[in-house]
Amino acid sequence: MAERRDDERDTRDVRGGGPDTGEGPRRSARPEEARAWEELVATARRTVADGLVVGTSGNVSVRVGDTVLVTPSGVPYDRLTPAEVTGVDLDGRQVLGTLVPTSELPMHLAVHRTTDARAVVHTHAVHATAVSTLVTELPLIHYMAAALGGPVRVAPYATYGTDELAGNMLRALAGRSGCLLQNHGTVTHGATLDQAYDRTAQLEWMCRLWLTATSVPGLTPSLLSGRQLAEVEERLRGYGQRR
Repeated sequence: MAERRDDERDTRDVRGGGPDTGEGPRRSARPEEARAWEELVATARRTVADGLVVGTSGNVSVRVGDTVLVTPSGVPYDRLTPAEVTGVDLDGRQVLGTLVPTSELPMHLAVHRTTDARAVVHTHAVHATAVSTLVTELPLIHYMAAALGGPVRVAPYATYGTDELAGNMLRALAGRSGCLLQNHGTVTHGATLDQAYDRTAQLEWMCRLWLTATSVPGLTPSLLSGRQLAEVEERLRGYGQRR
């Protein structure tokens, strides 16, 4: 569901309860939060440029201390400015900015409360969303599934922005850094915004690969075994440059 359709959320106080009067404490962003906001906006814009979201669908968050910076509801990412930092605490109370946070705040907070992730990316990527309507788990079409912790699960459908969806997502993410949301999209998390975004892009690529392979008439793609995936997981532990 695109953020622009979320009219009912725009009239409510994100701290819970009645209408948002615009009152209540709002502090200024600290230097590290201002820097993180710039990175968050750049990542959000990248999801649009790379075709992973359309319009204002999808959302991004990054945690700085006990504050979660998150994209606001219904605002095109190219219009976000440094002065529009939007942040909540881990209980969802708004502590930065006046723009209403994304309607998917329950999903973002669920990840930040229960994992050591510092960044979360949620998209409506086309191929991943298509796969989410077909299977309960992305078949092991490529060894890069190991980079997400193993076979990618599909969280059962629930209405966007609800605690039910957040709970379904958490169960699908158990032991993983990414999952699909049935008839909805993707969620990935990481230690940094770049890592979370790269995992989203990798997940979309694997879904596109599987859809392409299964579209060839009369042929069935070969899949990896659990043993083969475990071997890759072991090799990935030493992959890359040590700094």
